[in-house]
Amino acid sequence: MYTDSEHRPVDGGGSSIVKELELTDLDIDQQLLGLPGISLVVFVSTGCSSCRWARQQMPGWRLPVDRVCWVDAGHNGGAVERYQIFHLPALFVVCEGQFLGQLQTRLTPAAVVEAVNEALTRTPEELP
Repeated sequence: MYTDSEHRPVDGGGSSIVKELELTDLDIDQQLLGLPGISLVVFVSTGCSSCRWARQQMPGWRLPVDRVCWVDAGHNGGAVERYQIFHLPALFVVCEGQFLGQLQTRLTPAAVVEAVNEALTRTPEELP
């Protein structure tokens, strides 16, 4: 189980396959640099219907990641600016503190799995 920025437990509920974590401007860099394994970082907004759907569906998908890290774009403008978010939802892969870039994919389980696997073959960069 993980905790969010206010140290509340976040595990996506009992039926979730993938662990979930809430990130904010205050802890996104520290968390992503320190988390082991593969993180799928997803920028969302409550006003975006695709984001609400992704937030509801993705935790139940069998993704090749250790966790899904949610970032509320409406409340975390610094992260939105650094990651150059222009549309939502926006998905990124971070592995062992190294940035593997944005995923350009449809929001289906198979498409996201394929995009994550492709991202894992990229040359890592520093976090934005």
